[in-house]
Amino acid sequence: LIIVVPYLPYTDSLRFSHTHSTPTRHTNKMGLTTEQVSLVQTSWAKCVPIADVAADLFYNKLFELDPELRPLFPADLADQKKKLMNMITVAVDGLSDLAALVPAVQDLGKRHAVYYKVTAPMFDTVGAALLDTLEKGLGEAWDAEHKEAWTLVYGVLSKTMIDAGDAAVKAA
Repeated sequence: LIIVVPYLPYTDSLRFSHTHSTPTRHTNKMGLTTEQVSLVQTSWAKCVPIADVAADLFYNKLFELDPELRPLFPADLADQKKKLMNMITVAVDGLSDLAALVPAVQDLGKRHAVYYKVTAPMFDTVGAALLDTLEKGLGEAWDAEHKEAWTLVYGVLSKTMIDAGDAAVKAA
């Protein structure tokens, strides 16, 4: 589940690359190296035990970036927080099984574009909140390599959602 976030001009400096260069190391079909996948999976495994805290960090940052989003959500965010953490876990685990992950991410992108009117720029605010959550949640375990890996993974997954969403909107 990606959160519907309006375009915020000040997130331009946080722009995620929705394309990727081809590393010289072995990569999977999404252009992610084995090392990047491992960094994302092992760091997320450290977040799972603090899922409640991580969800709080995420939504606090999201609403800090755009306070006008808060009224779009129910007063009690408990269910939404669980859905977010579950979605991230499924996506991170799915990096090892792209044949299953890609169609699921494409379907998610289609639903968000058609039903929630999510557009490409909205993904950047969500990505910024996610990176902030990871940095705070992982503390000293967070470093430049983790940031690069998570930024690339999020960029590839969000591009997959954006492309599928754009196609679904055009077809509608």
